Amino acid sequence: MPRVKVARKSTSIDMTAMCDVAFLLLTFFILTAKPRTEDPVQVDIPASSVEQPVPDDNMLTLTVGQGKVFFSVDGNDIRKQTLIQMGEKYKINFTPEEQIKFSGLPVFGVPIAQLKGFLALEPDQRKEFKQPGIPRDTTNNNELSDWIREARKADVALHNKALRIGVKGDNKEEYPVVKDVIRILTNQKINKFNFITSLRAAPKK
Repeated sequence: MPRVKVARKSTSIDMTAMCDVAFLLLTFFILTAKPRTEDPVQVDIPASSVEQPVPDDNMLTLTVGQGKVFFSVDGNDIRKQTLIQMGEKYKINFTPEEQIKFSGLPVFGVPIAQLKGFLALEPDQRKEFKQPGIPRDTTNNNELSDWIREARKADVALHNKALRIGVKGDNKEEYPVVKDVIRILTNQKINKFNFITSLRAAPKK
């Protein structure tokens, strides 16, 4: 009796569900990723063998380079509230539009008297603008100290947290600039802050 041949059928797998999951994961990582902030000046940070990642939020960063200091703080709401408080302190009225622009500004380094003109520039023009840095004269005009103080107040008022402070400086930067920054922090009784470095291999034993 002849053997009955069973017709072969090609197997098919429905990949729709897997594709949906893949795109959901991709969308999640894109939306939650923190974009890299471009520094206004070239900063070649020193290397360290200690590995401690920079926090993703609640961070105030002072960037030191070319003899200038630049200010950055996480959170659009904190940036907006800090600007409002600085405007009240220096008797400058920032419009709601200027407040929104500043809240989206990741880092800046201009005196507060020039801030309105800086915010009026187009984004491409801001990148090309040579920012002079925030004044840090400890005797006459210490705007940097005021920015730090008002940002700390805003963070406590909005989130009831203490801002973490990070200093990111060029490894060839002149010592007096970094010394000024440390003096400003210690004058506000900020005795705990981080120096941001790149990672290097631990020395061989």
